[in-house]
Amino acid sequence: MQKKALSSELSATTYPGRGIVIGRSKDGKKAVTAYFIMGRSANSRNRVFVEDGEGIRTQAFDPSKLEDPSLIIYAPVRVLGNKTIVTNGDQTDTIYELMDKQQTFEQALRTREFEPDAPNYTPRISGIMHIDNGEFNYAMSILKSNNGNPDACNRYTFAYSDPVAGEGHFIHTYMGDGNPLPSFEGEPTWVDIDGDIDSFTKMVWENLNEDNKVSLFVRFIDIETGTYESRIVNKNQ
Repeated sequence: MQKKALSSELSATTYPGRGIVIGRSKDGKKAVTAYFIMGRSANSRNRVFVEDGEGIRTQAFDPSKLEDPSLIIYAPVRVLGNKTIVTNGDQTDTIYELMDKQQTFEQALRTREFEPDAPNYTPRISGIMHIDNGEFNYAMSILKSNNGNPDACNRYTFAYSDPVAGEGHFIHTYMGDGNPLPSFEGEPTWVDIDGDIDSFTKMVWENLNEDNKVSLFVRFIDIETGTYESRIVNKNQ
């Protein structure tokens, strides 16, 4: 696999959908994650990220225009002890609740499948970052229909131990725009992680399609102390 420039991967398609990036900062000191949402419909675009405890949630920018909230209102980021969970749906809560009961990331996700939004059957993408005593590892997952067939769910988990400084992985829901939308294929893309939190946030936001981008969340976590900094960017202000 060839390492790609994250900026190029983000700008390569007008509609990657929702995306998760996890990796390690170039100086090796920070665990990095980014989560973004995009939208084509008025309902999807009518959203913002807001802080919610140690995590975030989505909410309607204009509540009077909110239509079906079932797949667009959720908590993308929650923190369970030394674990940070990042997902594109309400499976965040499933992972949090079942891991709190000593189940694993994979076990929790076996209780879920892709979204019931025919004909797209949007994949559920999830990530988990574990930081403990100066050590950092992470995993990513995708649950998707069987090549567009909703009668079967294909489940993939990718685990990364001892991440290398300046490197990470990027997974997103769609390979590009289309009707129906084509699900992400293959392993999470190996990408570069560069800059401090502000320059990284700026780079991600500026490389998402201007018409379709909605919100972005970025967090840098100090691997030694567990303290973190976060940034939220919302197109709707």
